[in-house]
Amino acid sequence: MNPGGKAPIDFYFDFSSPYGYFGSCRVDEIGQRHGRDVIWRPYLMGAAMKITGSEPLVQRKMIAEYAHRDIARTARRFGVAFNPPPAPFPIASIAPCRAFYWLADRDPLQARDFARRAYAALFIDGRNISEVDVVVELAATTGADADETRAALANQAVKDRLRQETDAAIARGVFGSPFFIVDGEPFWGNDRVDEMDKWLETGGW
Repeated sequence: MNPGGKAPIDFYFDFSSPYGYFGSCRVDEIGQRHGRDVIWRPYLMGAAMKITGSEPLVQRKMIAEYAHRDIARTARRFGVAFNPPPAPFPIASIAPCRAFYWLADRDPLQARDFARRAYAALFIDGRNISEVDVVVELAATTGADADETRAALANQAVKDRLRQETDAAIARGVFGSPFFIVDGEPFWGNDRVDEMDKWLETGGW
């Protein structure tokens, strides 16, 4: 929590979510402007989708074409670098999530740096960040030891940590990406980032 006593913004996201990527490009600036820390919390959105009976927008009949159009339009609106990722997509985000929490336990800023690099690798460079070798390489660019990272991805404690984080997210009612919770108020979707910003500015309504 900030010295001023303000609760942080909890930022939930899935590494395979383009809207989560867009949210990641904006949330820290909003937090700084309102004197709020931002806690980045990747989770496995697929686990929540099993409960809600949902599936990724880009896989839904009659919605996929619109979703692809909206994703590209959103990137242009906010001036965010974006290239449609190649197949297979969506990807499994287990490996980058595990790497994030392993890094976060040692250095939260390093973990956040890794998350940004992972998002850029997928949505700008078109790399498959579900692959262990790619994740190890990305972690190394933040200063992490490659052998230690590879071992961590297979470590049971790290696996359990991700499961616990995902369960905790679902218990809080998180079901999408991005999903923000601030002062107990949930905001779902990149299209609610501006609303969250206004909520923080005004104290809510």
